[in-house]
Amino acid sequence: MAMHALTGFSLVSLLSFGYLSWDWAKPSLVADGPGEAGVEPPSAAPRQPPHIIFILTDDQGYHDVGYHGSDIETPTLDRLAAEGVKLENYYIQPICTPSRSQLLTGRYQIHTGLQHSIIRPRQPNCLPLDQVTLPQKLQEAGYSTHMVGKWHLGFYRKECLPTRRGFDTFLGSLTGNVDYYTYDNCDGPGVCGFDLHEGESVAWGLSGQYSTMLYAQRVSHILASHSPRRPLFLYVAFQAVHTPLQSPREYLYRYRSMGNVARRKYAAMVTCMDEAVHNITWALKRYGFYNNSVIIFSSDNGGQTFSGGSNWPLRGRKGTYWEGGVRGLGFVHSPLLKRKHRTSRELVHITDWYPTLVGLAGGTASGADGLDGYDVWPAISEGRASPRTEILHNIDPLYNHARHGSLEAGFGIWNTAVQAAIRVGEWKLLTGDPGYGDWIPPQTLAAFPGSWWNLERMASARQAVWLFNISADPYEREDLAGQRPDVVRALLARLVDYNRTAIPVRYPAENPRAHPDFNGGAWGPWASDEEDEEEEEEASRARSFSRGRRKKKCKICKLRSFFRKLNTRLMSQRI
Repeated sequence: MAMHALTGFSLVSLLSFGYLSWDWAKPSLVADGPGEAGVEPPSAAPRQPPHIIFILTDDQGYHDVGYHGSDIETPTLDRLAAEGVKLENYYIQPICTPSRSQLLTGRYQIHTGLQHSIIRPRQPNCLPLDQVTLPQKLQEAGYSTHMVGKWHLGFYRKECLPTRRGFDTFLGSLTGNVDYYTYDNCDGPGVCGFDLHEGESVAWGLSGQYSTMLYAQRVSHILASHSPRRPLFLYVAFQAVHTPLQSPREYLYRYRSMGNVARRKYAAMVTCMDEAVHNITWALKRYGFYNNSVIIFSSDNGGQTFSGGSNWPLRGRKGTYWEGGVRGLGFVHSPLLKRKHRTSRELVHITDWYPTLVGLAGGTASGADGLDGYDVWPAISEGRASPRTEILHNIDPLYNHARHGSLEAGFGIWNTAVQAAIRVGEWKLLTGDPGYGDWIPPQTLAAFPGSWWNLERMASARQAVWLFNISADPYEREDLAGQRPDVVRALLARLVDYNRTAIPVRYPAENPRAHPDFNGGAWGPWASDEEDEEEEEEASRARSFSRGRRKKKCKICKLRSFFRKLNTRLMSQRI
């Protein structure tokens, strides 16, 4: 017994000491075949709930995977998708925070108050604390839960942190955009801080390691030190391939012939991420998890075409409600799938993962819990019809209203100036300003003539309603709003129905106390419970009284209002 204990201690100690080395698990040193040394042999049907590994990539375009005909090498993703089920009617949200919030709550943005933009680092805002998250439900089902990567769901209070929202451990960044090596993030000139956290502490000592490699190595370390007998939930939210465009030199070299510099760097980052996924799947096999595992791969929004990404042949880009902004990359790979090696065109949305995964874990989650998602496991695993027939992409009352929209144009039931998008059956309706509506081919050349950008620019300055038959026209080239006013009216009525259930938008002004200089140079929580209550009371007074006791602060109020509006405009362009 003593010898066995000593052996186990030595193994974990060695792994703890060596997990930060990328070389020990290089894909080139790892075999894929069933006879790989140390890999678990095929086993009988699982006797426990499956291990769930959810891999989320950041800003990866619809075209930027090998099996979609990309010029970027993604052999691991291609193989995993080919052996599993490709989701080719899968939808996400157009920017970071909304996709992550809907994944972890199973609710549309209108039901979390996060309808508008993203959660900024200095905003006193986070994922609503009264909602039970996916990892919390899995903990109730007996799962060990771990998160590695990008949070981007708010952190102004400690109660907002990943370790307070259902994760046993956390290694990653709290904000939405950090340097891949230094982990610095600037939220404006002079407002910079370090953002890499382990648990609830700042991980200063891990600076200097490329985040994609660091995160994959932490996943391997978790698997090495965890018993396969206890169900495991791993949420791996890679920072890749979000800007800044940074990659280890060895990945850049293989794309040296690619003329467009941004595309070259972006391609290198995608391939590095692909190899990180390879190392994670290898570790699942090596440590006895694979045969009873479900691996879900998903992008979080469309690619940013100005930063190397490509959504071709879809219309639009990140930050828009065109298909290029909301059609996601997705597949499921698992030995537990009943029908593998196929493509599913059943309708699936990112909110569906909440009830689907809770159901796989043996828990219960239904519409009675206020969820907008559906359990789509039978559709994925067995090829059955999806229970989902429609998707509310969003209703954002704060986004810039379209100049030519009106209540009259919405049949008197909907103001078409409001940014909104909905999919019902084969029909998709957009109102307001959906964002730039270009079709942008992969940017493989070093430069393009200025007129190139206008070759397929279809945005109409005098339009605020679009209707497409997405099944017949997935590239959104034929607007049918004028030909089918009956369908337009029916979908506007559905928007009205959804809007009746919406809660108020929560998009508070930025707080100067969030500055990293007041937190030792790092981004982190700054408000206590008492301060948060005072802030809510102050906001309530501000809504009730335009003058009076706050009259002395009117200059600061005006400044805050000005900078908030300015920041919103700048971020709309940046996103």
